[in-house]
Amino acid sequence: MSDIIQLLPDHVANQIAAGEVVQRPASIVKELLENAIDADASKIELIVRDAGKNLIQVVDDGKGMSETDARMAFERHATSKIRATDDIFKIATKGFRGEALASIAAVSQVELRTKQKETNIGTNIYIEGGVFQFQDPVQTSDGSNFLVKNLFFNVPARRKFLKNNNIEFRHVIDEFQRVALAHENLEFSLFHDDEPVFRLRKGSQMQRIVDIFGRKLQPQLIPIKEDIIWCKLHGFVAKPEGAKKTRGEQFLFVNGRFFKSPYFNKAVQEAFEGLLLPGYIPTFFLFLELDPEKIDVNIHPQKTEVKFEDEHLIFALIRSTIKRSLGIYNVAPSLDFERDPQLDELMQKTFPSKGNTGGTIKMPEIVVDKDYNPFLEEREVRQTEIQNLAEMYHQNIAAEPSKINLFEDEDFDEDLMRLPNGYWLFNKGDRTLMLDLGRMHRLFVSENNKPTKKGTTNSHALLFSLEYHMNEIEKNKYKSIKKYLPELGFGMKIAHESVLRIDAVPEGLKETQVMKFLENLFDILEYKTEEEFMQYYQNQWAKMQSKSRFDFIYKKDAEQLIKDFTALGFPEFLPNGKRCFYEVPFNDFKNKF
Repeated sequence: MSDIIQLLPDHVANQIAAGEVVQRPASIVKELLENAIDADASKIELIVRDAGKNLIQVVDDGKGMSETDARMAFERHATSKIRATDDIFKIATKGFRGEALASIAAVSQVELRTKQKETNIGTNIYIEGGVFQFQDPVQTSDGSNFLVKNLFFNVPARRKFLKNNNIEFRHVIDEFQRVALAHENLEFSLFHDDEPVFRLRKGSQMQRIVDIFGRKLQPQLIPIKEDIIWCKLHGFVAKPEGAKKTRGEQFLFVNGRFFKSPYFNKAVQEAFEGLLLPGYIPTFFLFLELDPEKIDVNIHPQKTEVKFEDEHLIFALIRSTIKRSLGIYNVAPSLDFERDPQLDELMQKTFPSKGNTGGTIKMPEIVVDKDYNPFLEEREVRQTEIQNLAEMYHQNIAAEPSKINLFEDEDFDEDLMRLPNGYWLFNKGDRTLMLDLGRMHRLFVSENNKPTKKGTTNSHALLFSLEYHMNEIEKNKYKSIKKYLPELGFGMKIAHESVLRIDAVPEGLKETQVMKFLENLFDILEYKTEEEFMQYYQNQWAKMQSKSRFDFIYKKDAEQLIKDFTALGFPEFLPNGKRCFYEVPFNDFKNKF
């Protein structure tokens, strides 16, 4: 039998290896920005076209490369960062594998112009699909200028799996923000299709966060700081009102490197326990500094996963430090009676006691009467109420179904009843329904307040103008939708820099709702069509105007909504598929008794 195992050609092997490093345009953005930082740049400019599919350009004023180094940089496993195996376990730079440039060049057309400050002439290299084309002397500025063109031009199967430009550019912005947040002492700028998106000045961490996410976030930020011998923690968390239902503004860094950690995210979430509504995620920007030998960043080609030697102690440090800061700033009680036992280990590691291997600090014991309950009387009253409600419910099940026309009879006593969980029971003919009045109200608002394209929405002039401070992404979004806003009842314009002045709003939109409403409109990156914008606007309007099921306390309000909902045909589902009501299967209950 003949041999069947063969070595792959270099260009095939390089393309396969590139798949680990280059997944999308954002992967290249990350690598080139980090290379610029490692080159001691003070100013870095990122330029992309078509979300990076056709061009990714990074220009820096770093130390540049010699003619030989520029050529060697594109060879696989060629690196200036490590010399021996031990160096891998004390990495202090962003890149070190020596794979990135070789992988990028294997699936694109790459041009590099670079010059060292002490030389008069630079070098220009061009590589296409991993194949070296030429290297010539060139007049160029100090530093490096990387141009990556036509990503995956030679791997069409990979290119067709790229998402649309909106999604790909969102990933580009994510990588840009991660790098920029960790290096507030450097100047960054980002241009997309010749339009400026970010121009970030050098400054403090607070300034960098505000420059990226907007001035409206600044009043919500609470500083976090803890410095123990073996680990430093600093950064900011947002107050509970800054929490969101979607992830996005949760950032963890270690030694200036962004990383992901569901475990540490949980530590932050636990620190906010009791302060957030269910489903909400706190906003945070946390920076860890510790000995590089205490972490391992070499476990994933993207280097976004990090292993920590003392993971559980850092968890306790994050949790306790945030809880303390929330208490100091009167967001939560500063006393934590549920002491984390890991803190004892943390203190022992930082301040080991002499002659004592245990070394933990003994907490004072508190003796309480476990049988004493000051709320016992209140609980008994509540149990009585629940028992009475259960009896009413049982009587309703056993009774003959009502045959009256509910909308001609003014007495709903026998046909409508509110449950403790906010739902309502409603007899409709020979059926009994459990109603979610919140969802019913949302659908009613949506159907009866559809905006039109021809300016029929009434406008309400504000006595005092409002100011919305936009970040650069929101500023570009506003420019793309401002032509629709007057038709919808908004009167607004950019007053100066990135401040949006609002002089009028649609009737029905409260002044207290305006800022949140605009934030929701700016939440997605780009609207493809006017119809898409109108649909999203209508959805946000309905959310803003809708009540929850817990807002319906009085029977007269429930009765009116049921009448309004009946006029819509009593639809069972919202457009997103969620139920407005559920038929109670009383026949099944009969078998329970």
